[in-house]
Amino acid sequence: MGLVGAEENGNGDSLGRMNKYKRMDSQAIDDDDFDEVVNNHPGFHRNRSTRNYVFLSAVFASLNHVLLGYDVGVMSGAIIFIQEDLNITEVQEEVLVGCLSVISLFGCLAGGRTSDLIGRKWTMGLAAVVFQTGAAVMTFAHSYRVLMIGRFLAGIGIGFGGTIAPVYIAEISPTASRGSLTSFPEIFVNFGILLGYISNYAFSGLPIHISWRVMLAVGILPSAFFGFALFIIPESPRWLVMQNRVDEARAILLKTNDHEAEVEERLAEIQLAAGKGINSDKYEERAVWHELLFPSPMLRRMLITGIGIQCFQQITGIDATVYYSPEIFKAAGIKDNSKLLAATVAVGVAKTSFILVAIILIDKLGRKPLLSISTIGMTVCLFTLAVAVSLPKEGQFGIALSILSICGNVAFFSVGIGPVCWVITSEIFPLRQRAQASALGAVGNRVCSGLVAMSFLSVSRAITVGGMFLTFSAFSALSVLFVYKYVPETKGKSLEQIELLFQDGIDWEGAGSEVELGDTEHLMQK
Repeated sequence: MGLVGAEENGNGDSLGRMNKYKRMDSQAIDDDDFDEVVNNHPGFHRNRSTRNYVFLSAVFASLNHVLLGYDVGVMSGAIIFIQEDLNITEVQEEVLVGCLSVISLFGCLAGGRTSDLIGRKWTMGLAAVVFQTGAAVMTFAHSYRVLMIGRFLAGIGIGFGGTIAPVYIAEISPTASRGSLTSFPEIFVNFGILLGYISNYAFSGLPIHISWRVMLAVGILPSAFFGFALFIIPESPRWLVMQNRVDEARAILLKTNDHEAEVEERLAEIQLAAGKGINSDKYEERAVWHELLFPSPMLRRMLITGIGIQCFQQITGIDATVYYSPEIFKAAGIKDNSKLLAATVAVGVAKTSFILVAIILIDKLGRKPLLSISTIGMTVCLFTLAVAVSLPKEGQFGIALSILSICGNVAFFSVGIGPVCWVITSEIFPLRQRAQASALGAVGNRVCSGLVAMSFLSVSRAITVGGMFLTFSAFSALSVLFVYKYVPETKGKSLEQIELLFQDGIDWEGAGSEVELGDTEHLMQK
C-alpha cells in the first residue's frame, strides 16, 4: 500500500520518518504503527539490501588504501632503524621516504588509461599485486639499492590504486550517499597510517636489523583480503556503458539503486553522458588526452578545481607531518625513541578518529563547508606549531603545545580536505574524461607530496622547523581562498548534473537545487 507525504531524499528513498503518514485512502497512521507499515512496504527490504550491497562494495574497494596508509605510517618509524642498519645518509633518507609520492605519479597516469581499458575493478587488483611485490622486495632488501627497487614498485602500485578507487566508488554510489562512500578510501588510509604507527611502537624493541623488516612485512597481509574482494564487488556500471555492455550495467544499477524506474532514468542519463544515447550522432569522437590538453572553457574550470584542490591538500604539509612526526617531536624537545613513537601513535589516533566526522557530515553539511572549516583550522594549527617548535626547550609547554598543534592539524585535515579532496575530484569531471582527468589531479597530488617529503629535512635545516611550518601555514591560508573561489557545492547532485555547475556564468552558491536531471541532455547537446 502506497505512502503519501513521506520525505524523499536524493536517492529516491521515500521512507523517511514523519510524525504522521497517510495511506492512499487518506487514513492517518500513527508513529506506533510506522514499523509495521514500513516492514510490509514492498520496497523496504530492497532498500536495505541495496544499501548493504553498495556499502560493502565501497569497503572492499577501499582496502587497497590500507596498504598506502600503512606504508606511509610505518616508514616514519622504520626509517629510524633503516638509517642505523644500512648507514644511509640524510639525503638518502629523504629520497627513500619522498620518492614514493613522485614514483606514484607514473602509476596515476597509467591508472587512468588502464582503468578505461580493463575496467575500474581489475585496475585496483593490478595495483594490489604491484604494491605487494614492492613491499616484499623491501622486506628482504639487503642494501639501499634493493630497498629503492621495492620502493619503486610500491609507488607504482599506490599510483594505480589511489587514483581509481574514489572514481569507482563515486560511479557505483547513489547520489544521496555518494560523498560518505567516496570518503571511505581516506578512512582506510588513516586506518593504515594508524596501524603503521602501532607497528612501529610494537616492533621497536626487536634487534635493529630485524625490526624494520618486520614492520614492512606486516603490510603484505591486507592483500589476501583484497584478492577475495575482487570476486565480490561489481564493475562500474558507467565503465560498462562506455564498453557498450548496457545489459550488464543495468543489472548492476538494479543492485545499487532502490527503484527500477530510477535505474532506467539513470541508465539513460549515463548513456547520454557517454555518447551512447539517442544523440550520439552529435557526439564527436576525440581522444580523451586531446580533450584534456586542449580543454573547453567548462573542462578547464573543472581541471583548475580538481588539480588545484589536490595540490593544496599536499603543499600544506600533511605528508611531512605524517612522515617526519618523530623529527618534529625531536625539534620540540622529545629525545627518547619510545616516547617519540608513542607521541606519533597519538597523532595517528587523532587523524583516524576525526575522519569519522567527515563521513557523517559530508552528505549533510556539504563538501564546501567542510573544506572551509578544515582549511581555516589547519591554518591556525600550523601557525601555532611553528611558534611551538621555536620556543625554548627547557620546559614542557613547548612539547605539549607541539603535540596539541600536530594533533589539531591532522584532525582538521581529516575533517575536510583529506577526504573531500578525493570526493570532489571523483565527482566533477564528465564520464568520458573522469578516470584520466582524476589521474591528472592525483599526479598533482603526488608531485606536491613528493616535493614536500623529499625536501622537508633539508629545508628545515636551512630555515628551521618553525620556519617550515610557517610556510605551510601560508599555503594553508591560500587554500582557504581557493576553496571559496573555485570549489562548487556538489552535495545532492548526480554525477551527470554536476557538469552544469561549471558552465559560464553559473552561480555556485545558488545552484543547489536548480540543477534538474533533464538539463543534462541540454548540456551534452551543447
